[in-house]
Order: sequence, then C-alpha cells, then structure tokens
Amino acid sequence: MKRVCTFILLYFAMFTANSQGTDHKLEKQVQELLNGFNGQAGVYIKYLRSGKSVAIAADTIFPTASMVKIPILIGIMDKIQKGELSYHQPLIYRDSLLYEGEDILGSFKDGEKIGLAKVMMLMMTTSDNTASLWLQSLAGTGTRINQLLDSMGYKNTRVNSRTPGREENKALFGWGQTTPREMVSLLEKIYQREMINPAVSDRMLRVMGRNYWDEEALSQLPPEIFVACKNGAVDASRSETMLVMAPHGPYIFSIITKNQKDTRWDSDNEGWVLARKLSKLLWNYYEPRSSWKPILGTDGNPSAIRND
Repeated sequence: MKRVCTFILLYFAMFTANSQGTDHKLEKQVQELLNGFNGQAGVYIKYLRSGKSVAIAADTIFPTASMVKIPILIGIMDKIQKGELSYHQPLIYRDSLLYEGEDILGSFKDGEKIGLAKVMMLMMTTSDNTASLWLQSLAGTGTRINQLLDSMGYKNTRVNSRTPGREENKALFGWGQTTPREMVSLLEKIYQREMINPAVSDRMLRVMGRNYWDEEALSQLPPEIFVACKNGAVDASRSETMLVMAPHGPYIFSIITKNQKDTRWDSDNEGWVLARKLSKLLWNYYEPRSSWKPILGTDGNPSAIRND
C-alpha cells in the first residue's frame, strides 16, 4: 500500500512539474520576434491549461498608459461591492471634469446626467480619459487604488497621476506603471473569478470584452473569439494585455514597450507592429489547426478593408 501511495505521489509531482515552467520552444520564437526592436520590450505569456509561460523582461517596470484603467476599474468595482456606489448610479457631468482631447464624455454639456455603468463603458471600451479620471476620483483616488493593489500583493502596479507622493514616478512612467507579469496576473485573477468575488469578476470580464480599439493585437484574432483586453499608448510606449478564450485553452499575454525610437502615431509604429506580430504568433502557436489565419501585411499592418 505504501508503494502504491508513493508511486501516486511521484506521478503527481512529475505531472505538476511538466505542467508548469517555461515553454522554451515558444520563448525562442518570441525572442526572435523581439530581436532588433528599437527600444525596450517586456513580454509575459501564460497558457492557462498547462500553466506554462514565457517571461522576457516580465518584471521590468513599464508605463501602463491606458492600461492603468484596469486598476481603476478594480477600484470602482470594489466600491460597488462595498455598497459605496451602485452600478447604475446616476451621475452629473461637470465642465470641471473635462480632460482636453477627443473623448466622448468631454463633449457633454455641464449638468448632463449619465449612469456610472456608462462612464465605466466609456473608460474601458473607448479609453475615454475624461471618464477615467472621473472614475479614478470616485474610486477614492489613486491613493486608495494603490492601497487596494498592495493588499492584493501587487508591488509594481500603481496609479501615479493625481496621486500625492507619486510625482517622481509620474515623471518617469506617466499616469501609471506596471510589469507584464503583474498585468497578466490581474487578468488571470479576473478570469479565475478571484478578483474581489466571482460576481464582480464576471462583470469585469463583460466590461473588458468590448474594445473599440481593435486594430492592433486584437486584429490578429478571429472576430468570434471572446477577448478581454486593454491597450495603451504614449509617444515612446505601446502596450496591450489580452485574455484570449482560444478553443484549445485560454491564454493571457501582455506586451509593453518603453523608450521607443519610433514615436509616430501611424499604424506602422514599430511598437504596434510588434504587438500585432506577437498576437499572430501566439494564435498560430496555440491554434495551429485553426482554419482562420491572421492577416498581416508585409509592412506589419492589418489588411485594408476593400470593396472591390
């Protein structure tokens, strides 16, 4: 009986060891993709079925750009769960909330009403900065969001903008900062229904599954596949974190760049090209027998919509 138990334990240990660790084959392909990039790039990839991962500069701190809106969303959902806010709570827009740009909410007239859920939709779907800064304030400011992140064990992901004591970090990283590994961990926690509670996690997944900005990494995935994601961009940085519900098992990846030489806002920006190429590589790697193949031109751009 002892021999049987010992055999079972050894088998379980071997199975666990084989199910975890680095996917060296994929790591080599990703590293080849990153070679020659004019800037710094960090990547973390996790295949949830096996637990195997790829980590390249995954613990390096990068700017979040608009990916900071995931921590802001967590902060708002925590307030809702505590009963301090309600999901469909009516709000009144004020001109003082305006953040100059092309945001939808910024076009509202002073005194107009809008529901909290719609403000959240604008933040996550269209990446509306006026909506995001309003929600950051409603969540208790960056200070409280950072405290919440710290209580969850996240040591590098922080809100910097409009957060006392974070001025030096803001000068270095902008609105927020994070690492590829922590971004993947946040999304995995949401997927596993462990972010605050299962109901909150479900709601967050639904909110993150409606991204207007679908021309970068998202463009390399079949349109019928559910994807929860958030991307971001500032002059010298491009970023994207995605949960892909692939048929043969979900995977999560985060790619973030900084100190890019290419600071153009054209679609063939080197950072955006890299994100699209990585997304295409991962889909083909995890779904090699898929009849749907990503479309990526030789210049790194998605094929143009034609009406021939």
